[in-house]
Amino acid sequence: MGDSSEDYANYTFEDYLEYGDLDDLKVDHSQKETIHIISVLVYIIAFVLGLIGNGTVIWVTAFKSKKTVNSVWLLNLAMADFVFVLFLPFFIDYILRDFHWGFGKAMCKINSFVSVMNMYASVLFLTVLSIDRYISIVHLNWSQRCRTVERAWVICGCIWVIAAALSCPALIFRDTMRLHDKMVCFNNFHGQDGHTTVMRHIIIVAIRTTVGFLLPFTAICVTGILLTVKVNQSQEIVRVSSFSRTVTAVILAFFLCWAPFHAFSLMELTIHSSFYLHNILKTGFPLVTSLGFFNSCVNPLLYMLLGKKVRHILKRACLDLTKSSLREFSQSISATEVESVPGPHQHSVSEEPVASSTL
Repeated sequence: MGDSSEDYANYTFEDYLEYGDLDDLKVDHSQKETIHIISVLVYIIAFVLGLIGNGTVIWVTAFKSKKTVNSVWLLNLAMADFVFVLFLPFFIDYILRDFHWGFGKAMCKINSFVSVMNMYASVLFLTVLSIDRYISIVHLNWSQRCRTVERAWVICGCIWVIAAALSCPALIFRDTMRLHDKMVCFNNFHGQDGHTTVMRHIIIVAIRTTVGFLLPFTAICVTGILLTVKVNQSQEIVRVSSFSRTVTAVILAFFLCWAPFHAFSLMELTIHSSFYLHNILKTGFPLVTSLGFFNSCVNPLLYMLLGKKVRHILKRACLDLTKSSLREFSQSISATEVESVPGPHQHSVSEEPVASSTL
């Protein structure tokens, strides 16, 4: 691989999912250490909150709530985010080992594929959920006839297939190589010439930015604005207030988490013609990538934990669990007390030896 490909490969998305450095870029050591520490902390927070939040969503939607179209969307969204955060320990290990990949070439491909697939799936489920909410409220009659749980599962299956197809480049181009006494996991575009390598890079970035951000964000914004206008014209004041807060939170979280990363993704294309943004990309990409990861633990909080019905289910489940624990504790104490109190037969047996000893 030529020098140019080694340079820009540091900025590709999958490389910054795993921080795959292909050369020793001249960035201040203390600055890199600070960024790496911040990134690890963000990853750990996202991992913990993502497991708890998405695990709670999966538990509620799969076992504690009625099977509806909304629960199908939320269940699949939570599953995508849950699998996404499960692979964060690999990224954390990669950073803590000073960017040495010790899991082999196959795991390099699988890790990147699963992570990218669940990123696409999460964004697409987020988009479908927003569009479905618009249709179910604005086109109520049509949704009552055509909006079924079975069709929702079919759409979810299609989304998973699309996400897997969009993630196939990770299986094709992801590779490992030893560099500076370290094994790195990086994008090897196998370009016979510089033009082919550059075109493959541009195509992957263009697809990722379009499908992974521009189209979903446009759909979320348009449906959110149209639905807010529609419900503001109705008389359901309470419903409008609750819905507006949810829609606003979703749009802001999606934009704040992913906009910086995709902006850097477009900026990275300039590395082919100029190294002016070299250090800026090197310094900022780890932070914006970790921020994008953070969206996977924000989603369940916005879509489930803010809902009154979910809060009621969680509150009731916690109360039931507390009552069950107290009941078991009380029963165990009662059983202990019964065992410690001697019965009538025990008294007669214990008193006879005492009487005989006095005679």
